[in-house]
Amino acid sequence: MPQQQRSFLLLWAVLCSGAVGAAFAQGPAEIRHTTALEHRVQQTLRLTGSVEARRIAVVATEVAGVVDQLMATEGTHVRRGAALVRLRRKPIELRRQAAQGQLAEAEARLKSAELKLQRTRELRASEVVSTQQVDDANYDTEAWQGRVAQLRAEVATLERDLQNTTVRASFSGVIGREHVQIGEWLDVGNPVVELISLDTLEVRLEVPERHFGGLVIGAKAQVRFDALPGFEIDGTIRTVVPRADPQSRTFPTLISLPNPERRLGVGMLAQVDLTIGQEAPQILVPKDAIVTRDGQSFLFAISYGGLVRRAVVETGIGAGQWIVVRGEVSAGEMVITRGNEGLQDGQNVVGDVLDYPPPEALGKP
Repeated sequence: MPQQQRSFLLLWAVLCSGAVGAAFAQGPAEIRHTTALEHRVQQTLRLTGSVEARRIAVVATEVAGVVDQLMATEGTHVRRGAALVRLRRKPIELRRQAAQGQLAEAEARLKSAELKLQRTRELRASEVVSTQQVDDANYDTEAWQGRVAQLRAEVATLERDLQNTTVRASFSGVIGREHVQIGEWLDVGNPVVELISLDTLEVRLEVPERHFGGLVIGAKAQVRFDALPGFEIDGTIRTVVPRADPQSRTFPTLISLPNPERRLGVGMLAQVDLTIGQEAPQILVPKDAIVTRDGQSFLFAISYGGLVRRAVVETGIGAGQWIVVRGEVSAGEMVITRGNEGLQDGQNVVGDVLDYPPPEALGKP
């Protein structure tokens, strides 16, 4: 190796050892610690799913007409019965007026026919008119009765159409998409807007076949979201579709989620911890012990002599201030819960115990 290269490597080693030595020369770091516990909890299964709306509908028009007003645009929150779109009323109003005029005429002619029938029957009693004349008067009356009924139905239909020129929300939600523009002609059944209910959402999961027997309707599930770091919510298994996908051999499972503050959106990626199967011993540590860097979770345990040991772990279901971990930690080890963010593997520490309430409810539905 050339002399210049050996000198450079020696200098680099000295600088590195000096930096590390300086870090440890400051004395033991002050921390707080707690003992990792073994606790019987139900088995947990972590799956990834997508948030879906439990109620989503494309609202359509029940009458034909030209769009006159857009009352709600994309992203607008609306309540049930709120006006979404208005169509032009004038053409329907004119048809209703014409039908009302025809109805008034038909009612007058029916009244005249009924009077004529009454007089004809009286004259028939005196044998002034024939039976045929009575029958003709009766047929005329029945014809006008049918005409009046027809026109009344037509007027009622046009009045209903006038009401339906205002397209209203069938349930409370948010407008997801507009399908029309002002001035556009709509036929009966044409879509107007997409309406999404955000009060109750659900996560769709694909559960492997081997876990199907452990799924219980109503069981709790803990749900986290990549888009909302630190936010966690309790869901409930709403339904399990008892038909596996023939390719993946997974069963669709829907997790119901409350969304009162509307923090969740349709399409979000969700990480779901399901409690399944029977209870089994698991290692628990306080959530404060978990450190996450570059997408990896780990904790620091205290070894003999007060030196810390970095332990990579996988986190599971949590309850209160505790969480299940699997990895390089055992029950009875002291894990650091305060002052652990800046620690390094092998660093010397000193500190007192920090007590946490026992995890009595962990793993319970």
